[in-house]
Amino acid sequence: MSATAAAQPQPPTRERQERRVTLPSNPEEPGPEVRVAAGIATYLRFDMPVDRAAVEVEGRPVRFKWVEAGDTLIGLEPSVDLGAEEKLVVRVRYRDGASPARATLTLVTRPGVVDKEVEVVRRPRTLEALEAALVEKEAELAALKAQCGVGGHAGLVFSGQLDVDGVRARRLEGERTTPQNGLEYMGGEAYRAARWALAVVRLRNLPGQPPWVPGTARLAREDGTSVKVLSMAMDKAQLAPGEEGLVAVETEAHLWKAKDVLRLELVDKSGHRHLSIPNVKQ
Repeated sequence: MSATAAAQPQPPTRERQERRVTLPSNPEEPGPEVRVAAGIATYLRFDMPVDRAAVEVEGRPVRFKWVEAGDTLIGLEPSVDLGAEEKLVVRVRYRDGASPARATLTLVTRPGVVDKEVEVVRRPRTLEALEAALVEKEAELAALKAQCGVGGHAGLVFSGQLDVDGVRARRLEGERTTPQNGLEYMGGEAYRAARWALAVVRLRNLPGQPPWVPGTARLAREDGTSVKVLSMAMDKAQLAPGEEGLVAVETEAHLWKAKDVLRLELVDKSGHRHLSIPNVKQ
């Protein structure tokens, strides 16, 4: 061995551990720490399936050699150790909708030890917490019943959602936009009633594209200010390649005035495929 080779610093020896961490019931509490190190793979194993498309790893493009996400397993390997006070956050969303719906873990580097595999489990909710949640849901249900009253068309009138002016509708002006991210805007309509306003657009997922699953919608005025979106819905669960569908985006009538020209942006569930539609007006 040459003197040069002998003088090269050797990577520190770290004890590789397997352990189990429990998520706090309160999502506002900090998540458990996971100890990582450069050149060593760490695997996070979850007790229930997670949304692979919604996995977030801070510093992923530049701080990690690789990151892979499966249904219940996330593997990652940092390219460099984290600083003494540095922390990177991993966020995941469970698919079953149970509480807590999300998991937050904090990645750190600690001298002499690294987590080879971490089992992540959710803390069972106490009887007191379940009873409190039940009381809260019952109150919400009572409020909704009081607000909705009678259902159907009569319920719309009784709740103030429909008045003597009825529902006004018009075609959305403008030609089709150039396809964006494999999506094509085919036209639409705008609807307005006493308390709500609705933009309904027809989309086409171009052939050869992956299925498009609706995620979020954004409405903005010409000056860039946002308009609060109450809900987004599509007439089918997803758009297959070559398939068309209707997407409805609802806001409050007083937020979308008749003179306002809005821009509608639709983003898929993965957050990577979006479509921007200008000149949305009533």
